[in-house]
Amino acid sequence: MSLNKLKSLPFIALLLFSSSLLQAKIILPSVFSDNMVLQQKTNAAIWGKTDAGKAVKITVSWNKINYGAIADANGNWKIKVATPGYGGPYTITISDGEAIVLNNVLIGDVWICSGQSNMEMPLAGWGKILNYEKEIADAKFPNIRLLQADHITSNIPLNDAKVANGGWQECNPKYVAGFSSTAYFFARQVYEKTKIPIGLIHTSWGGTIAEAWTSAESLKKMPDFTAAVDKIQKSVKNPSPLSYEEKVTNWVKTINEKDSGYLNGQVKWATTDANGWKSMAIPTLWEDAALKNFDGIVWFTKKINIPENWKKNGAKLSLGTIDDNDITFVNGVKVGETEGYNVARTYTLPADLLKTGENTITVRVFDSGGGGGIYGEAKELNLNNVSGEQIALTGNWSYKIGLDFKKAEPKPFEENGPNRPTVLYNAMLHPYIQFAIKGAIWYQGESNADRAYQYRELFPTMIKDWRQKWGQGDFPFYFVQLANFMQVDQAPAESAWAELREAQLKTLALPNTGMATIIDIGEAKDIHPKNKQDVGKRLGLIALAKTYGQKINYSGPVYQSQKVDGRQITLTFGNTENGLKARDGAELKGFAIAGADKKFYWANATVKGTQVVLSSNEVANPVAVRYAWGNNPVCNLVSNDGLPASPFRTDTWQGVTFGKK
Repeated sequence: MSLNKLKSLPFIALLLFSSSLLQAKIILPSVFSDNMVLQQKTNAAIWGKTDAGKAVKITVSWNKINYGAIADANGNWKIKVATPGYGGPYTITISDGEAIVLNNVLIGDVWICSGQSNMEMPLAGWGKILNYEKEIADAKFPNIRLLQADHITSNIPLNDAKVANGGWQECNPKYVAGFSSTAYFFARQVYEKTKIPIGLIHTSWGGTIAEAWTSAESLKKMPDFTAAVDKIQKSVKNPSPLSYEEKVTNWVKTINEKDSGYLNGQVKWATTDANGWKSMAIPTLWEDAALKNFDGIVWFTKKINIPENWKKNGAKLSLGTIDDNDITFVNGVKVGETEGYNVARTYTLPADLLKTGENTITVRVFDSGGGGGIYGEAKELNLNNVSGEQIALTGNWSYKIGLDFKKAEPKPFEENGPNRPTVLYNAMLHPYIQFAIKGAIWYQGESNADRAYQYRELFPTMIKDWRQKWGQGDFPFYFVQLANFMQVDQAPAESAWAELREAQLKTLALPNTGMATIIDIGEAKDIHPKNKQDVGKRLGLIALAKTYGQKINYSGPVYQSQKVDGRQITLTFGNTENGLKARDGAELKGFAIAGADKKFYWANATVKGTQVVLSSNEVANPVAVRYAWGNNPVCNLVSNDGLPASPFRTDTWQGVTFGKK
């Protein structure tokens, strides 16, 4: 019943109607509400609870069929209704003697939208994407519908999810502002080209790992996760007597006791003379220097000289970004500590702390996984005073390992936290697996980058898990490859993020998958790039081509093979029907080649038809190529319509995340 018709009812009739809704015994999951979208051309399930043994009837306004079922002993019932091709709005009436009416229902295509913070990133709020105010004002698409899942975890699969805004809502400025920008721009791209109503179920959580979104049954097939899944399942029956906070406190105490930089709980390396310590050029991730595959605690120290006339009042110590956490000392005095790998460190020093002559800066760096170290831009590492004088802190620092985490107990899982295997699948996906969908879009990987080799198996396992749970065959699953991020490497270097992108690329071997490459629209200092318009558009192009059958290009060039000829390597690419080029007609960049010694050098690169020819004066006998291989690579190979080539490599040499679990 429409709102206008409700307004025309006499007051008493309206009161009786409202009363019947409040007294209705039927309980529907949160996925059913006014404004919802049902998947077109399918037998869509509708389910809920009522009294045991009650007869439940469903009538829909798009046909004259009466659907029915009897609630089981627990009051559960499920009815499948045949849906037509897209259209609406319609009504759905569900009754066990007392009716619930769902109004303004559309028939169209439903997409699950999941991942971590780059999928979660809203148009406004903490996101504030490019041109967000105008994008929000223009977001008037009543045939795009939004369902926003709330954050919740569970150690067991749940039958219902918590949602925001009372359920499904039309896409308008009020509701789109806090919604996933990537999902919205994907839906807009598809809707504008097809006019099919789109329903978006947005269920994501920032900073989360892929195994959290995977069911216990599937994760148990991977030995890396068997013990963790068993532990979670056992905790349901036998909860721990200690709180998570108590466990972490105990763990930190143990870590500090094992950290060689401490002695009897007191810091002993804050004023060390560093004799016998090794040297490392800062800034850098230590994986790119001398500490391959290292997670743990490393102490860095550097001596600086303060001139006699140097203004010491109001001095500020800037260390740029540190991965993950730091505690910083000057002349043995703690001046600050910060948690977070993407947070700039700036500490104001007490007026009497610095002295003329030699001073010592010491930084204890704690890294729990992935890259570690003092890695920000060189210009950010300095000591400043109020007069604008500056002392650079780049260059060689002395360092010493305080603790290798291989020799310590792992940090305890947070009992209610999201970064535990299965808990987001249980609470934020399982409630939807009976709901008919068209497909899924996914934007995640940052939180698994330090375990990229493991992701090669985990990510396909998760996709196959979802498909098996939904029981809809190999439904479309389209995902976003990681963007460029962090400091630009001046020379070819190893990279966990590059290895994660490679794992994503390999996942295209699964049927009915597609990958949006965005190596050209990331931001060095922001893990959440503001240009979500192109992210959604590129996902939409994949769907339009592969799901909706439109004859359009949806991918940049795809590496196929290499041929070595003396000092040259020639690469052949697929998906080159409309040609290859360097973006903006510039010199082709991003290629590196190596000989059998595995040392990579930047290559001279030239486009010849659908091939790229490479060489380097530094490599007489090249055997391998890497393209866009780095955290934030400078690269520009695109198709003629501007879609970027995916990062790739032709070698299979062991990477920095090999064996990490």
